[in-house]
Amino acid sequence: MNFKTIFKSLKNKDMRKRIFAVVGILIVYRFLAHIPVPLGDQATFKQAIDNFINGSDFGGFINLISGGGLTNFSILLVGLSPYITASIVMQLLTKAIPRMEELNKDGEAGRRKISQWTRMLTVPLAVLQSVAYIFILFQELIASNTSGSVEISFQSWTLAVTAMTAGSVILMWLGELVTEQGIGNGTSTIIHCSIISSLPVTAAQFGQALFDTSSGTLSLFGWLELPVNPTMFWTVLAICVGMVVVLYILVKINEAQHIITINYAKRVRGNSAYGGIKSIMPIKLIAAGVVPVIFAVAFLSVPAFIGQIILRADSGSQIAQNLVSWFSAPSANTFDSSVGLQAKDFVYPIMYFLLVVMFTYFYTSIVFNSQEIAENLQKQGGFIEGVRPGKQTEIYFTKVVNHLNLFGSIALGIIALLPYIVDYLFIVTTNSPLGLSISGTGLLIVVTVALENMRQINSRALMVTYDDYQ
Repeated sequence: MNFKTIFKSLKNKDMRKRIFAVVGILIVYRFLAHIPVPLGDQATFKQAIDNFINGSDFGGFINLISGGGLTNFSILLVGLSPYITASIVMQLLTKAIPRMEELNKDGEAGRRKISQWTRMLTVPLAVLQSVAYIFILFQELIASNTSGSVEISFQSWTLAVTAMTAGSVILMWLGELVTEQGIGNGTSTIIHCSIISSLPVTAAQFGQALFDTSSGTLSLFGWLELPVNPTMFWTVLAICVGMVVVLYILVKINEAQHIITINYAKRVRGNSAYGGIKSIMPIKLIAAGVVPVIFAVAFLSVPAFIGQIILRADSGSQIAQNLVSWFSAPSANTFDSSVGLQAKDFVYPIMYFLLVVMFTYFYTSIVFNSQEIAENLQKQGGFIEGVRPGKQTEIYFTKVVNHLNLFGSIALGIIALLPYIVDYLFIVTTNSPLGLSISGTGLLIVVTVALENMRQINSRALMVTYDDYQ
């Protein structure tokens, strides 16, 4: 990463235009995140929303990735979840249906058509999720009894669902606008911005707990008294040290790559000779980036979401209670200290790990198509020493990528599980979770997306400043 090159590239008008465009889009997104859903008095929903957020990790996670959209009861409450779900479905269908696979190989026109189908599928999914969210909050409102009147007319329902669906579609469009600027994936960048926007509140909560001296102050060697909570001080210090270590490992894993040397055959045309050179092809250890984590979290949120809907309709449903408890990590609000850790507490982490590994393999096969790369190399006269062009090169690429994925996916899965491991260690030692499950996942997404965006910015900076090195 060359920051000198990045700063030098800011002299380029096109580079400045792209960066300012992305910043402007993110500002518009944050503005939209504070526009409330037109559904009655917002104050009447406040207690219901707080109960939903504090009732399970699912509510807290929805609030996190929507950038406070749930707390604000914003039109962006649904967020990018329908678009992510539609993308997963379309990519699975592309692999399962030969006609769609051929369309994907047709080049830009075929991929543009699949993208259009993904957008079309996003709309009905956004409608369904909007209806479900409003239903959950409405039932929560009735249960909390925050108002004497909780009747909502059909017109109000329709208006609210339309506003939330429109908000999801607008967010999808903003994400695509960010992607078009070429300095980061739009969907990941918006989720990154959502999580970053909650950091000031989290920092304020930690600061308030740190400087709460009602239970005593910290004494250093008996001669200096610090006005901080001793328990919270060591907890914050341990978290900060752990974050630095995890960040270092995460950066190293993201930057790791396998270099393959490509040789180009020498060709003579008339009096001119072409080729006869060597090049390199770097293959990243985790070519899929943070997408497997986002996909895994989105996939795992579905059972808890369905369980919440069933519970609001039938509070005694055992199936719904199991779905919510199995697919939610223990938090300070849901953990039962009298029982301790149970088998159900390990369902979510295990499923999370397996899905991260699975989606790493799946998404890598999409972004790194061994057959297509081998065919392009053969057409260009390129080959790998000791490997025959064509099918053998494809097999070689597949073997290398699978080996990288084996280590990369397991490493990514373990890093994703670290917050849960810390939580469970605190449960064993203090009989209370620390509550890092949601924030830990958010940290992983923030760091990985930041690294990927900086890499793309650096690549474009090198391109626009190339003439300076001539």
